[in-house]
Amino acid sequence: MLKFNPLVTDLPAPPIPEIGAWARAYEGTQGPLIDLSQAAPGFAPHPDLLAALGEAAASKKAAGYGPIAGEPRLRSLYAAEICALYGADIGAQNVQITAGCNQAFVACAIALLAPGETMLMTNPYYFNHQTTLSMLGMQVDLVPCDAASGFLPDLDALEQAMRPGVRALALVSPNNPTGAIYPPDRLAAIFDLCRRKRIWLILDETYRDFLPEGAGAPHGLFAEHGWQNHLVGLYSFSKSCCIPGHRLGAITAGVNLLAQVEKVMDNLQICAPRAAQIGLARMLPALKPWQAENRREIMQRGQAMAAALAGLEDWEIVSLGAYFAYVRHPYPDIAASFVAEKLAQIGGVLTVPGDVFGAAQEAYLRFAFANVDAQTIATLEGRLSGFALPGI
Repeated sequence: MLKFNPLVTDLPAPPIPEIGAWARAYEGTQGPLIDLSQAAPGFAPHPDLLAALGEAAASKKAAGYGPIAGEPRLRSLYAAEICALYGADIGAQNVQITAGCNQAFVACAIALLAPGETMLMTNPYYFNHQTTLSMLGMQVDLVPCDAASGFLPDLDALEQAMRPGVRALALVSPNNPTGAIYPPDRLAAIFDLCRRKRIWLILDETYRDFLPEGAGAPHGLFAEHGWQNHLVGLYSFSKSCCIPGHRLGAITAGVNLLAQVEKVMDNLQICAPRAAQIGLARMLPALKPWQAENRREIMQRGQAMAAALAGLEDWEIVSLGAYFAYVRHPYPDIAASFVAEKLAQIGGVLTVPGDVFGAAQEAYLRFAFANVDAQTIATLEGRLSGFALPGI
């Protein structure tokens, strides 16, 4: 009998490919498939960025190994962005470039936690965070967030969960899967709590470029004295630059932590893809107007999502922001995975069931509205109003 690592074999299969299989069973009776599953940009990269990526990929320089921490120019440019956004004093020495934000989380988890130690996460959670920790032999404790509180973490609940053995708290804001945006004062209070309890706050801000226009800085944590000893920021270039296939993310942290992360990165990948780093570094500042227009477009898609479901009695958006709407489906006694599968196969609407984001999420589906245009989203009202589970 073949034997494998039980920490891996005991995990469920990756959910997105399985969800994609549901779409292949759809026969097209309701019109074209509406794919609201994976959180991916719904439009192409800027043409000048594509040209820069292509030129970099064809260069001899990009074919060789690069610095483990990342290309110096990209690190400097991203550090300047952090300084401008958060009013912080941060340099390239505080930035590690990674092959996507998932890798950033893996590297930080290995650098911060030993096997058997505990990381706190919210419920619902981003499923790749949970599976990462499980396969590494680390423990996960969950702090529930519910619709009544806007899916925001409760300070008292967090404090009660910070027992001995807890090394870090991982948060995602804007949140995946709920879209909830954590207010700056809530994040400040959580950070103060983490400092008092001497644990790390890992803040994944993959979707921060899609906050409402005029929202200002997401928080002021990087301007806090001594932030380097308790705070880790994670970021993805995939969403705002529309390049998820090129796998570029970033860690913002103190130099002492990044020295440990560098050891991890040297074993994970040595360096993030060089062509992508070089090409993006050439274009990053010039992309700002284009990125701002993309943000406005995705906000319009969110508004279209709210309008499409507003007239439906049995489908309720309980939280919406950035890329996602978290929707209560009309079958409270039936698992979300079954509802999502039938919605894809019969209604031609592909979503992610809430139960992949944690226990007690069976009543919800995640709609990733950034994937499709507003005109397509408007057709959801007809699709959902005409959908019924067979035999119910």
